[in-house]
Amino acid sequence: MTRKVSVGILFGGRSGEHDVSLQSAASVIKALDPSKYEIVPIGITQEGHWRVGSGHLQPLAEVLKTGAPVTPSADPTGPKLLPLASTRQPAKAIPPLDIVFPVLHGTFGEDGTVQGLLELTNLPYVGAGVLASATGMDKDVMKRLFRDAGLPVIPWQLILRADWESHPLIVRKRIETHLRYPLFVKPVNMGSSVGISKVHNRRELAAALNLAAQYDRKLLVENGIDAREIECSVLGNDRPQASVPGEVVPVNEFYDYEAKYIKEGSELVIPARLTARQSKQVREVAISAFRAVDAAGMGRVDFLLDRKTGKVFLNEINTIPGFTSISMYPKLWEASGLPYPQLLDRLIELALERHREKSRTRFTYSPHTHN
Repeated sequence: MTRKVSVGILFGGRSGEHDVSLQSAASVIKALDPSKYEIVPIGITQEGHWRVGSGHLQPLAEVLKTGAPVTPSADPTGPKLLPLASTRQPAKAIPPLDIVFPVLHGTFGEDGTVQGLLELTNLPYVGAGVLASATGMDKDVMKRLFRDAGLPVIPWQLILRADWESHPLIVRKRIETHLRYPLFVKPVNMGSSVGISKVHNRRELAAALNLAAQYDRKLLVENGIDAREIECSVLGNDRPQASVPGEVVPVNEFYDYEAKYIKEGSELVIPARLTARQSKQVREVAISAFRAVDAAGMGRVDFLLDRKTGKVFLNEINTIPGFTSISMYPKLWEASGLPYPQLLDRLIELALERHREKSRTRFTYSPHTHN
């Protein structure tokens, strides 16, 4: 009998998207085939403490409260999770891991920090590596990479929180010189539309910058356009593929946190009502965006389609897209002929494939060994 693959589902975390992560992780655990996988829930509390659950049937909120306290190891040769010395927990109580599936959103999870830890411990993991995770989280760096790759992006300005707090009049003048109302103001390193505001006029600008400044030291201000919100899922490593595009019709003025997770009424239209040419462009640009940040495994690429001109603008890539029961990423692949359980199988295969490929790389050098 083939041994089950031990998959650590990493969820929670120290971010404003902690609760969203629990929803995503619960959906992933429910869809994984228990005959193929030994599911190990690993929760990170909002304070940053790691907890291991007793199995895939245990509620995730309970894992965070009563799970066995552990600490991740950076040793590439030993166990990947270690019991905390203060708990006197036997090491044998901690299950071994073959692979980690990070279902973390936002800072300290989607930004390359956890990915770096998993690289140190030489443990395969689903999704993008350190570079793509970090650049995919930083909206300013991401846009620069997209722009340099010749991809269509909306004009923006980067504002430092320190500059806004010390020289608000200069910052306002710079914004109004280079951009036009309406505007969107966002924290650079945050997801799920946390801290984002639509600014219709000068009177609303200060409040929007102050809100975004609560979540990051870097703030992004960009032109707002009357646009349809189009999304496309990408799957693969060096040869990624794109799903059919979908459209989000938000219940609010734009697809903010409330419209995504709290307020009912937002509609997902799959496939999106696009012309054949627009659909082709969205899929091609989605793959180009995926490659521009050197992503791997998965990514959801978001677009803005100008209602007046029909022009498609690349908005952002999410390297750990939502995996809740209503999330666009798995729904788009299901509409493209890849059901949720098979999608998860493929993501795990891609992670193992990428780890094998990276294992071929030399990390030491000797001038006498060139075989």
